[in-house]
Formats: sequence, structure tokens, C-alpha cells
Amino acid sequence: MRVGIAGGIALVLVFAAAVLGYSSLFTVYQTQQALLVRLGQPVRVVTEPGLHFKMPLIDSVIGIDKRILDLENPAQEVIASDQKRLVVDAFARYRIQDPLRFYQTVNTIQGANSQLSALLNSALRRVLGEATLTQVVRDERTQLMARVQQQLDREAQVYGISVVDVRIRRADLPEQNSQAVYQRMQTERQREAAEFRAQGSQKSQEIRSKADRDVTVLVAEATSKSEQVRGEGDGERNRIFAEAFGRDVDFFTFYRSMQAYEAGMRHGDTRMVLSPDSEFFRYFVDPSGKSRDNSRQPANSGTPAPAAPAVPR
Repeated sequence: MRVGIAGGIALVLVFAAAVLGYSSLFTVYQTQQALLVRLGQPVRVVTEPGLHFKMPLIDSVIGIDKRILDLENPAQEVIASDQKRLVVDAFARYRIQDPLRFYQTVNTIQGANSQLSALLNSALRRVLGEATLTQVVRDERTQLMARVQQQLDREAQVYGISVVDVRIRRADLPEQNSQAVYQRMQTERQREAAEFRAQGSQKSQEIRSKADRDVTVLVAEATSKSEQVRGEGDGERNRIFAEAFGRDVDFFTFYRSMQAYEAGMRHGDTRMVLSPDSEFFRYFVDPSGKSRDNSRQPANSGTPAPAAPAVPR
């Protein structure tokens, strides 16, 4: 009987020792840091990952994330130094640097986000309120974000928080102002397009006029040159004809009459009303070209066939 009671007591003691031993151990993960609290009072901060000891039953462990955390800030309206209204959408990234101060001031990440959101809004209004719209949107955006980050980090040290980065995701005019600016830009672009079209039309007209003038000059010069060449050719032809006529009058008369017959009696388009014994047909009556009227004349009298049509060129 006594052996059974002693065994039960030993079993209870072993169980109690196991519970106490288990409750005196805690694990810190690589993504966390731990704050050890004894009866509500902070004792120490554990930043090294691994297995650690604590006082059982009276110590509690509060895990605090040591990764970089995001703060999403809702878009807000800011007035720039040139009195332009801007809708700024910004976000921040921060890290819990002092777990003890973090626990004593904001306690949770939700509380930290709430405090940092108010501080971020104040920093944005201060920094962007000293800059113009052009500086915020284009010229000095990087420098302005750095200034906001420095001010926010300095104010966040009170909560044991270190601000790593601040970014302005979007900085635009309000919707009604954006529409007005868009309409003004559209009107300006349309005016520029109309001006470019007018300049292009004027330039094309100048080019077309110059081309027409050049064509007129070239055609006139070519016509003048052709008339000159044609006149020279006609003169050379007349000279050759005159020389040929002086060498052999009968042959030249015969040759010219044959050309007149060829030009005046084309197939399908020849109509002539002449007497058969006309001087024009004298080579049809007599191959030697002597008609009845001039049969008494010498063969070399040199009288050509009258009214012979001109030979086409």
C-alpha cells in the first residue's frame, strides 16, 4: 500500500518536473525577436534565434517581428507651394529596432501602423508643401522622398521604429483639375497640329509652284531648242534639195513627183477631183514626164510637176 502511494507521488513529481522544464523553454525563430516579461515587467530582449530559457510560470514571451514591414497610407490631398492641389499616394517600409520601446509605446503592429500613418501624412504635408508641382512630379521627386523618409525616421525613433524607405507611388492633380488640364493639353496639341499642317501646306505649295515654274522653263527651252534644230534641219534639207535640183533636174522632178504620189494617194484616205490629163499625172501618161503641152520643150528644161503636194517629214 505504501509502495503504491509512493509511486503515485513520484509519478506526480516527475510530471510536474516535466511541465516545469517544458515551460522554462521557448524558441525564437529567425524572423522574430522576443521580449521576456516577468509579472508584467520587461526583463530582457532576445534577438538570437534558437532555444532559450525563462522562469517557468512567472515569465511570458512576446514575439515581435524583425522583418521589414509595410505601411500602406491612403491617398491624401496636399497643397504645393504654388497653390496646386495634389493627390499623393505614398507608402513606407520600416523595421522594429527597439522591441522594448516598441512594446511600451505602441505594443502591436496595428498600433505602430496607426501612429506611423499620422506621422507620414504630416511629413508629406510639410515637405511637399515647400515644393512646386513640377518639382514633385518631375524635377526633385527623389530628393523630396528622401527628405520625407528622414523626417519620418527621426519621429519614429520614439516608438523604437526605424523607417527604411518612403516612396510616393502617385502624385496627380485631383480628378476635376486633371480633366481641365487634359482638355487644355488637348486644345494646345490640336492648335500645334493645325499650325504644322498649315506650314506643311504652305511648304508643299511653294515646292509645287517651283516645280511648275521649272517645268514651264524647261518646256520653253526645249521647245525653243527643238524649233531651232527643226529650222536648221529644214535649211539643210532645202540646201540639199537645191543642190540635187542643180545636178539633175529631170531626176529631181521625177523623185519629187513620186513622193507626191505616195503622199497624196494613200490607201483608204485619198480623194482627189482632178482632170486625168492634169500636169500632176503627167508621169502616169508618159514615164518620161513629157505632157502634150510641153512635148516640144527640151528634156532638160527643168520644169517640175506643178501643184505637187508637199512630202511629209
